[in-house]
Amino acid sequence: MELLTAPIGVTHYLVVGAILFVCGVVCMAVKRNAIGILIGIELVLNAANVNLVAFSSATVNRHGLFTPGLDGRLFALFVMILAAAEAAVALAIALRYYNSFATIDVDRGDDLKG
Repeated sequence: MELLTAPIGVTHYLVVGAILFVCGVVCMAVKRNAIGILIGIELVLNAANVNLVAFSSATVNRHGLFTPGLDGRLFALFVMILAAAEAAVALAIALRYYNSFATIDVDRGDDLKG
């Protein structure tokens, strides 16, 4: 219960990141269509972003002073750019798959022929 009454710190952000990560993994494991799996992947990437920003906000320099760094925020921005590119490619593949099979069920992926 101390977590709920304490001032907001790094631990709170790490808990939110862990919850997002677990939700993303469960979504990827349970969903059978490509869009649901893509949403799960995005949740996992956003959990990583939350953790990167949380860790970058708690940096201490060599003199023992608190200095907010931009490293984690820049990595989070890079991950967001990669996630946008990944989503565009995955949606294009899902659209092509839907045009071929009239479904986005990933279990039908065995039917693909080269």
